[in-house]
Amino acid sequence: MTDLPPGIFKAYDVRGLYGSEMDGDAAYLVARGFARVLAGLRDKPTTDLRVGLGRDMRIQAPEMAGRAREGLVDEGCSVVDCGMVGTEMLYFLVGSRELDGGAMVTASHNPKAYTGIKLVREGALALSGETGITQIRDLIAAGLPDAPGGGEVEAVDVYPDYHRHLRGFIDADAVRPLNLVADGGNGMAGPMVGPLLEELGLRLVTMYWTPDGDFPDHEPNPLLPENRALIIDRVRSEGAELGIAWDGDADRCFFIDGAGEFVDGDFLTALLAVRILARNPGATIIYDVRASRAVPDTIEAHGGSPVMGRVGHAFMKQAMRERDAAFAGEVSGHYYFRDFWYADSGTIPALLVLEMLSVEGRPLSELVGELRSRYFISGEINSEVGDQGAKMKEIAERFADGEVTWLDGVSVDYDDWHFNVRPSNTEPLLRLNLESLVSREDMEAKRDQVLELIRS
Repeated sequence: MTDLPPGIFKAYDVRGLYGSEMDGDAAYLVARGFARVLAGLRDKPTTDLRVGLGRDMRIQAPEMAGRAREGLVDEGCSVVDCGMVGTEMLYFLVGSRELDGGAMVTASHNPKAYTGIKLVREGALALSGETGITQIRDLIAAGLPDAPGGGEVEAVDVYPDYHRHLRGFIDADAVRPLNLVADGGNGMAGPMVGPLLEELGLRLVTMYWTPDGDFPDHEPNPLLPENRALIIDRVRSEGAELGIAWDGDADRCFFIDGAGEFVDGDFLTALLAVRILARNPGATIIYDVRASRAVPDTIEAHGGSPVMGRVGHAFMKQAMRERDAAFAGEVSGHYYFRDFWYADSGTIPALLVLEMLSVEGRPLSELVGELRSRYFISGEINSEVGDQGAKMKEIAERFADGEVTWLDGVSVDYDDWHFNVRPSNTEPLLRLNLESLVSREDMEAKRDQVLELIRS
């Protein structure tokens, strides 16, 4: 596969169906293109680059990582290969060893037919379509020249250092033996997070904890209700105080309270912000345009400085660096930490929530319930729209009496309700997130009003 489909080059990674869109040859070419783009970003020849490499548990990952390694070596890079890890462990490798960049072979939360590669530069700063991925696509399309060769490979075990660093985010002695149900989705959470949870003396029940790229139990995407039904049932049947589910590459975690209710990502961002501000008084915290006003309200109430940012990890990480933000959270379950190279982690939020519940002595359902009773959110609702730009302009004109902004899609704010409509990066969809501060009924009425306009 030398003529790569341009559609595999996404906003935040390179990803596609294994066999028909991506294979080992594609991984080889992407790695070579990545080395050349990285060399330009770092202002040094490819032969001077030190590049981290990791892979997840997908069936195709060993082949894909092997060919990516070959591509990097052929470009003369020194490859630091950490084997089968969670995505954030590759970020840790790049950040802690001050590498020039890194490549993680993963398709994250996608079904098992997919494969892909996430790419970062120094400091685990993500490449995106705007900053690197498009250039890789263009280099490959133009035809890569002969490679210089001469690279080398060092195999490393990053688990001990990673676990040591993550322990520093909480006071382990403060964590009481909570009843926890943990769903690894047959992804990387078991080996990555499991050892840390076991040290905390929890009453731990695990589900699908062994990595298995066939995903025999459910797809590794807990954002889909059908994929979290199993953990919700288990939390209820076990009488657990908390459930945590991870996606395939374990860089996102999702929470189920003791009543068996899913905790929305913006409410979780607000609760985590309280923990972060307790250790970083007055810190800047970034949240995305879709979020509930619970997030900025909570940050301000605890002395922090809330800043709204664009959706997507490349944008979030860049905004955090520019503002030296201590923390950032997205509705989609990505949580970013300054003390983790501004990268997203699926482990740190889990540890912080366990510490929070132990110290507060109150159940998560109660802590979240205070937010649910004041902020009424629609969740993200997708609509297929042909001309997204024209429709967003129509929305802005229809709601011109509100405060209209264009940071990421179109946002409209009123005193007691607000919404954001933004285009998908990969599909002909508009995504609506709406909130009322009046009542659930008011939210539903406003939601239906905006949806009618979107779909007309």
